[in-house]
Amino acid sequence: MNFLRPWVCLLATVAFPTFVTADEPAFSPLFNGRDLAGWVNVNCAPETFTVQDGMIHCDGLPTGALRTDRQFENFIPELEWRHMKSGGNAGVFIWSGPLPAVGQPFLRAIEVQVLDHGYGKSDWFTTHGDIFPIHGSRMKPFSPSKGDRSFPKEFRSKGTNEWNHYRIVATNGVIRLSVNGAEVSGGTDCSWRKGYIALESEGGIVDWRNLRIQELPSSGASVADTATAAEPWKSLYDGRSLRGWRGAPDATLAWKPSDWNLRCPAAAPSSAILWSDFSAAESHLFLDWRWSAKPARSIPPLVIQAASGGAILPMPEIAVGVGKDWNRVELRRTAKGFDVLVNQTLAGSLEIAPGPVRMGLQPAGVDLSIASPFARLGQP
Repeated sequence: MNFLRPWVCLLATVAFPTFVTADEPAFSPLFNGRDLAGWVNVNCAPETFTVQDGMIHCDGLPTGALRTDRQFENFIPELEWRHMKSGGNAGVFIWSGPLPAVGQPFLRAIEVQVLDHGYGKSDWFTTHGDIFPIHGSRMKPFSPSKGDRSFPKEFRSKGTNEWNHYRIVATNGVIRLSVNGAEVSGGTDCSWRKGYIALESEGGIVDWRNLRIQELPSSGASVADTATAAEPWKSLYDGRSLRGWRGAPDATLAWKPSDWNLRCPAAAPSSAILWSDFSAAESHLFLDWRWSAKPARSIPPLVIQAASGGAILPMPEIAVGVGKDWNRVELRRTAKGFDVLVNQTLAGSLEIAPGPVRMGLQPAGVDLSIASPFARLGQP
């Protein structure tokens, strides 16, 4: 039967043509199969994203993200994923920012949904490749849609333990998703349209493999349509434990990890300060917090102290702009100490000598949630 081989090869070529020109950019690996070089763990534990058997393995705890170490503008990423338990949730973030949005474990991005069929279905989502903007991003969805979410026009995703292939074409602010060989969803007028690529951890046990990217020529994304550039920020909370934190017994009893939140009850004494073990010279610091009710005094639940010891400095009392919703307090180094910003508005200042400082979380007299404590490494 050897005389049939040339005809079989010819038919295969006709059925599945490959058009490659000398000018077409080649695909490059996004993951080397050995380690997470080229990726940054944004706000998860070291155990959340690991390399196993040549794959990126995510155990789903805490909710957070692993992102690329550089931005992309026009590009085509391809990857394969499988959920290892029924009902798993995950996603791919396109054109994302480098840090969590205020009061969220997620990055601002266009999300390409990665849901297992066991998650269920509703009028608001499917398990076959929805695309939608999150936490400040914008997109006009392709039809069929609801709100700003693009639904797939075909249901092509496979179930638990089966591999799915995603091809995402992201060019000039337009995003298109193909699932297992056919385009199903997307949108136009995306903003941002230049940023990072990230894998989302959100409770699902997920394997990722064969991640690769084809970079395309820039079309000149404006500053307004480009994600903030990453700086050397370090997450101080792993979402799983009090690892990296310490305090008196009343503090370690009061503060409880709850996925991407740290929680403290109203009954905790003000002395139950939980201290980060991390200190860095001239750090900027920030964290997000939410009160269950208005406390007696509107003081952000953060204190600082020189790493060598000395006075514990509380934050200044805030007159306006703080409520039950999530708030972000930032400490920016100055020659005399720190400027204190609440929700991007200057709220006061603190005087402290130059040198390493450490961050402490202080009870507020009401139920309290803390998220995203970060310190900036090195000089501001």
